[in-house]
Amino acid sequence: RYIYIISVHIFVTGWAFFFFSGTTKSEDRAALLKKFNEPGSQYFIFLLSTRAGGLGLNLQAADTVIIFDSDWNPHQDLQAQDRAHRIGQQNEVRVLRLCTVNSVEEKILAAAKYKLNVDQKVIQAGMFDQKSSSH
Repeated sequence: RYIYIISVHIFVTGWAFFFFSGTTKSEDRAALLKKFNEPGSQYFIFLLSTRAGGLGLNLQAADTVIIFDSDWNPHQDLQAQDRAHRIGQQNEVRVLRLCTVNSVEEKILAAAKYKLNVDQKVIQAGMFDQKSSSH
């Protein structure tokens, strides 16, 4: 996977970073997050896949989110961005999305944008709230 290629590159540069995937144990995740979020931490890169993070992940020490593996479910990518926009965040957060032209990623991103557009027009407009009815 691409995330492993990125981690090798970061390792070779000598930068201090953390990495976790879906196989990282929850107790290990908590320790990594604590070290990353400490004031003055030497770790300034935290690599994780969009789905590996899970609910409640807090990266308020992060100021940049780079999405390199766009998900078919656009809400997964939005949740990934929100991990840096947490209570306690003191910096402006930049979100960058990497996408290769004429690639599968480009098609995934187009489908995700379409889904968000439908979501905004239908669901967010109140058509599927608890009070709506088809009668």
